[in-house]
Amino acid sequence: MIVGLDTSVVVRVLSGEPEDLALEAGRYLLDRQRADDTALVSDLVLAEAYYALQHHYRIPKGAALDALRTFLATPFVEGTGEAATILGAPELESANPGFLDRVIHRHYLDQGADELVTFEKAAAKLPQVRVLTA
Repeated sequence: MIVGLDTSVVVRVLSGEPEDLALEAGRYLLDRQRADDTALVSDLVLAEAYYALQHHYRIPKGAALDALRTFLATPFVEGTGEAATILGAPELESANPGFLDRVIHRHYLDQGADELVTFEKAAAKLPQVRVLTA
């Protein structure tokens, strides 16, 4: 069986909070692993989880990125987009543009966009970006 994981499940597993939901999510994933199933995680879910871990659970950026990397390294878990590759970038926790901006950029290019248009000056470091100025 192939299952798609929602952000609420991923965040519970990674944060361990609230404990009862984290345990239920962990049991479910363990059952899927034992059944030799595949758990899909979309870039949107990874982006939401990254944000939630930092802003709602106060997990530092580097630790949140490490948690996502570790989760995606689980044998039966598969990312469905480019976030897994982007998470492999060196020093991502201090990179500018950061993880979410890079996921957005890669998604648009993968969808056939010729360029990403933004006001974020740091994005100019990425290919096919137009930075607007006032």
